[in-house]
Amino acid sequence: MKIKNVTIAGAGVLGSQIAWQTAFHGYNVTVYDVFEKGLESGKEFHKKFAELFKATRGATQEQIDATKARLSYTADLKEAVKDADLVSESVPEKLEIKISFYNDLAKYAPEKTIFTSNSSTMLPSTYAKETGRPEKFLALHFANPVWDANVGEVMMHAGTDKQYFNIVLDFAKSIGMVPIPIHKEQSGYILNSLLVPLLSAAQNLFFGEVSDYESIDKTWMISTGAKIGPFGIIDMIGMQTVYNIALMNGTKTNNQAMINRAKKIKEEWIDKGKIGIASGEGYYKYPNPSYQNPDFLS
Repeated sequence: MKIKNVTIAGAGVLGSQIAWQTAFHGYNVTVYDVFEKGLESGKEFHKKFAELFKATRGATQEQIDATKARLSYTADLKEAVKDADLVSESVPEKLEIKISFYNDLAKYAPEKTIFTSNSSTMLPSTYAKETGRPEKFLALHFANPVWDANVGEVMMHAGTDKQYFNIVLDFAKSIGMVPIPIHKEQSGYILNSLLVPLLSAAQNLFFGEVSDYESIDKTWMISTGAKIGPFGIIDMIGMQTVYNIALMNGTKTNNQAMINRAKKIKEEWIDKGKIGIASGEGYYKYPNPSYQNPDFLS
């Protein structure tokens, strides 16, 4: 099977990156979002990515124009998937939304279409039956930013046909990703299985008043050679996501300390508009965070 037409469902931060990366590498890409406002936001992201690729990745104006020509946008799901060879889903991380989306997608997508989910928190088997084609359904997970953290984690569920697993691995490589095969479902894939404990430990040190966030980041960066520390990573992820996780974990386990942490994150960061890189400030101020200063590690 040759993939030519790709539909990206969800025009948010990551969905827009996946769409741009895919179109840049020669595929026809349709960006779908249920809201026109979401599509407009996606178009704005793509304008920024065009300038970013020219400024930092050596892209020519000809490449940028060709990428833009391969991108189209619609709020009509039936129209979005009518010719799709592959769908990449980045809709909100709520089970009822995922189920509703895949129920609708199953009605409109051609029989040939492979479905992939970019979900970071839900296993494909959770809603595989809703796809109507569980053998053609699996996860293709991207990190943020797609073009720098260029791993494409391809994860099967028990009902995935191996031939589609291999097709998606090849597709990931063709759009500039390093394909990472995951043969068995694992919550958090590989990346988040490693990353989440790091970020949790860093926050425990900070909120437990063991040390300040810059010192924690310095320790990690000096000791491992990493370009960024855990609190710089949190700024990339966004404070809203960190708040949601803290509140969910605290509520689920009746952990008052975690609930208090969520409350503090909301009051000290989110309510003040400090939601991370997207707003220009989180733990650090952007676009020139202190951890990028030559003397930060001295």
